[in-house]
Amino acid sequence: MSNVLTELCKNIVLAGIGSLTLMEDAPSVSTVMNTSFLIPVEQIESDKSFLTECAESLKDFNPMVHVTVEKGSLEEKPDDFLNNFDVVVVGRSLLKYRMHVNSLCRKRGPKIAFLSVDCRGPLGEIFIDLQTHTYVLKAKENVPHSLQNLVYCSLEEAIAARWDRLPKKTTKLFYAMRIMEDFEQSNSRLPGQVTLDDLASVLDTRKRLCESQGMPETLVPDKLLHRLLYAEAREHPPVCAILGGILGQELLKVLSGKGEPLKNFFFFDPMDGKGITEEIPRPDDTPIIMQSAEIEI
Repeated sequence: MSNVLTELCKNIVLAGIGSLTLMEDAPSVSTVMNTSFLIPVEQIESDKSFLTECAESLKDFNPMVHVTVEKGSLEEKPDDFLNNFDVVVVGRSLLKYRMHVNSLCRKRGPKIAFLSVDCRGPLGEIFIDLQTHTYVLKAKENVPHSLQNLVYCSLEEAIAARWDRLPKKTTKLFYAMRIMEDFEQSNSRLPGQVTLDDLASVLDTRKRLCESQGMPETLVPDKLLHRLLYAEAREHPPVCAILGGILGQELLKVLSGKGEPLKNFFFFDPMDGKGITEEIPRPDDTPIIMQSAEIEI
């Protein structure tokens, strides 16, 4: 479990979420996973898995929340396994895996919200797919509450949007993350396994994608890709706290149906000190009208 997911779990457990299940598809002993603030070094026990110790620590934060560990991968579970959950959150992983889980959420009978998050050094991205979502809009003085409806697209649909049809003000981090994902999948690399030694090859990927999307290579600055590569597998704790806070807030909105949720990407870059929300719709033949908002951190 990544540090940003650890922050998320802490936040929603403290908020009093009903139950939380941690998915342990690749068990690892806690002695090699001693960077989490959930597990003080003196409490690490080598005979317990990392997630098992995380779950026990989370229970101490709020004993009223039911925290469990589910062993095994999604592929090993029955078709109706996800029906037990209202929200599924995926951390750092390959794009094809995130799209697969998103697709599973959409295929289930009950509506299941899908959220993903990735923190690469000081840079972060959140994606949200609520399929269809109804929420209560907070009323102003002398104005009654009203119900609002939102329709979301899948991750696969969102990243298929043509770059040359997106507004010029779209954050460059959106494009940079797509370049990194393409390089990782094409070269069978996991996120975090790409380093500065791969810069030349990543720049070639940028050239190929920009040409196919009808955009100049200058769309994505060299320095931005350099920062993503330099991060490797590291996550900056302050950025994890920010992303975990945003993600926890959005998850609680989904479950409560109160307040307008984020739609559908959130990006964070400390270079400008702002969180940016971008709405990237599914590709179609109509002009794209996007909503973009900046959040002061």
